[in-house]
Amino acid sequence: MNDSDVIIAIDGMGGDLAPDAIVAGACRAAREWGCRILLVGDRSALEPLLKREGAPANVSIVATSETVAMDEAPAIAVRRGGATSMGKTIDLVRDGEAHAAFSAGNSGAFLALATIRLSRLPGIARPGFATAWPAHKGPMLLVDAGANVDCKAEWLVQFAVMGSAYSRAVLGIPDPKVGLLSVGEEESKGNALTAEAFPLLSAAPIHFIGNVEGRDLLLGDADVVVADGFVGNVALKTAEGTSEYIFKLLREAIEEAPIHVKAGAALLRPVFRGVRSRLDHRYHGGAPLLGVRGNCIIGHGRADALTVYHACKMALRAARQDLVGSIERMLAPAAAQA
Repeated sequence: MNDSDVIIAIDGMGGDLAPDAIVAGACRAAREWGCRILLVGDRSALEPLLKREGAPANVSIVATSETVAMDEAPAIAVRRGGATSMGKTIDLVRDGEAHAAFSAGNSGAFLALATIRLSRLPGIARPGFATAWPAHKGPMLLVDAGANVDCKAEWLVQFAVMGSAYSRAVLGIPDPKVGLLSVGEEESKGNALTAEAFPLLSAAPIHFIGNVEGRDLLLGDADVVVADGFVGNVALKTAEGTSEYIFKLLREAIEEAPIHVKAGAALLRPVFRGVRSRLDHRYHGGAPLLGVRGNCIIGHGRADALTVYHACKMALRAARQDLVGSIERMLAPAAAQA
């Protein structure tokens, strides 16, 4: 599948910076890659922004009258369904009118709508959010990053299988190493959940390397790390905050430094910019929701145009590499035994 054949549905009204940032990022992606983008939302709000951005012909509007609020209960969003910009965005994937869906809106509502309106893949009890981290050796995928705060051991196995499929199809890792996030490398370390999950992961059709610790998320050898959504989300937000804090300290130190240090820092600015881009969540686009019958990506609530641009890049890869089909094929043996 060529980029020009891919259709991406985008919730134009979801996120703190919507619709301005959403439209800007979508237009840039459509312009650079030639994919077709369907912006879903209030036509009266979107049309002036498309004119401002000089939108190319491969960007069009799918009009809806309602929006899912950032603090709206998922159950209410589900009841309103396709009348909302988020629900309609997902419905376009369900109905075969788009190859992928993206929203920077309410993540709980997005999870509920995608799970119900697309349905789960065979053998999947709970879909999970996956986030790619800029580890020292290359991208590392964390699953689950917040979709399921309480998990069963068998769900972690499903996360591991889906994460392995994603790493192969989208990240290009031929034999992903899978680790179980715990408080020690030894098999005996951890809580009741990790103790029960360890032997199940050892028997799963994946390359399981055992327990990994928090420091291994960025410095270890694992390509995929599995955790329950509570732990995974805390780890994700801690990493985001740490990177922001480090760069804030650097800025403050340079501002207070003597002139010759400022001059040296100016020479290193391209280096700092490159490091920051690796750690900046905007360059990773969003978190794919693995386990549903369709390519769905949720963005950070603070998603700006750069985030949307990179989310479209992620959606293109998922569509080209048939991510959903890859996950189904890996799950097929277990589903047949169930």
